[in-house]
Amino acid sequence: MNVATHTQKPSRLGSESDMSSSNQTEAELFQALQSGDLSALGAIYDRYGEAVYRLALRILKDTSEAEDLTQEIFLAFWRSSKYDPNRGKMIVYLLTMTRSRAINRLNQKSSQQKLLQRCQRSIPTHSESNLMEKVSLGEVSQLISKALEEIPENQQQVLKMAYYEGLSQSEITEQLNIPLGTVKTRTRQGLLKLRKLLKDLVD
Repeated sequence: MNVATHTQKPSRLGSESDMSSSNQTEAELFQALQSGDLSALGAIYDRYGEAVYRLALRILKDTSEAEDLTQEIFLAFWRSSKYDPNRGKMIVYLLTMTRSRAINRLNQKSSQQKLLQRCQRSIPTHSESNLMEKVSLGEVSQLISKALEEIPENQQQVLKMAYYEGLSQSEITEQLNIPLGTVKTRTRQGLLKLRKLLKDLVD
């Protein structure tokens, strides 16, 4: 989908707010929200939802991802008590949260793509072509997560540390307090299992 032609914010969160909510201050809305008034969440969303969505879209370049993140931001804001109206504007807080979570999503997708590419190195050429034809960037996260759940926990652990946290094998050795040879073995075995699982998932 062309993101340049789709910039409207997603559907509204929460219940319908009273007409008076549009005149409430940020502090009043936040206090109402903390008291469990979902109409306050709707009012906050009406006020700032489009700005949050546009920033998410600008970073993620994907409308469905931006919509999902926008929903996530306002639900997280509702459940969190970290915001302090006396320390800054609500929109600044929301946009800061949006930028941080959007970048985290991009980093995770990049790590998953690197892991997928590593898994493909030993796949025969015809199978690799078949895999890349069937796996879009939007499906990478789901495929990797599903495949990782199927391998032993100790192998899953070292792969996540290497590709999601960017740790070297020596750093993994230090953190887990296990021999370097064990880290290498678990990595190799985990990648072999992932290669087979990913091939099976798209065949």
